[in-house]
Amino acid sequence: MAIDYVTETVNLTVEGRVATIEMNRPESLNSLNVDMIKGLASVMKEVSNTEEIDIVVLKGAGRAFSSGGDIKTMLLEANESDFPLVMDAINEMVVTLYSMPKLTISAVKGAAAGLGFSLALATDYVLADKQSKLAMNFIGIGLIPDGGSHFFLESKLGEDKAKQLIWEGRPMKAEEALQKGLVHEVAEGDLDEALQVKLQAWLNSPVQAMIKTKKILADKNRPLLLKVLELEKLGQAQMRRTADHKEGIDAFIQKRKPVFKGE
Repeated sequence: MAIDYVTETVNLTVEGRVATIEMNRPESLNSLNVDMIKGLASVMKEVSNTEEIDIVVLKGAGRAFSSGGDIKTMLLEANESDFPLVMDAINEMVVTLYSMPKLTISAVKGAAAGLGFSLALATDYVLADKQSKLAMNFIGIGLIPDGGSHFFLESKLGEDKAKQLIWEGRPMKAEEALQKGLVHEVAEGDLDEALQVKLQAWLNSPVQAMIKTKKILADKNRPLLLKVLELEKLGQAQMRRTADHKEGIDAFIQKRKPVFKGE
């Protein structure tokens, strides 16, 4: 498999009609910093505009899919004036992934948490390793989900169950996520082998008809996704100013249980 694009944070490989985008910060469990977010958006746009590619795989290097947004760089070091730009980059990445005229599949191993979980939900098919853990855990640091998660979770679970999952914020094993409809398949054996089986099934299908169905639904839903992303951007800015968020960050750094006061 030839490597076509490599940076410090994102790798792109293409083999035949399949492109694989790999998040490449294994030392931080592929936590998403600004460079990775911008790199992913750029690579996704390139792939989206390449006619020879029909299928896109999203995966993480090392032990995890993605542990979510990089708290140190995104929440502690970023200037407040930079925050809207960071959210805009996240939103661009998610819209590009959701809307691209390709079939997309997430190969999830280890952690898929927070923004990392949002990315997986934005793909057409989520294939998870049996030992993986998935969590919409923004609530633990006094934030709301972003990356379009309100949109994706409501479409998969309905409004009531989406709210409960967001408010609980607890990790789920792959089988539980499968039962809830958040994962499409749990690999019985090796994740890579299960991925190849799925890819071959798709490659032997009328892919253009599948992509057309995706495009019709994505075009219909895109205005709502854009609205949700804008509401998440505004809501997240408000949550970042709360005492509970500061307490959540302090507790995370100090590795203790947070004490929230609803402030």
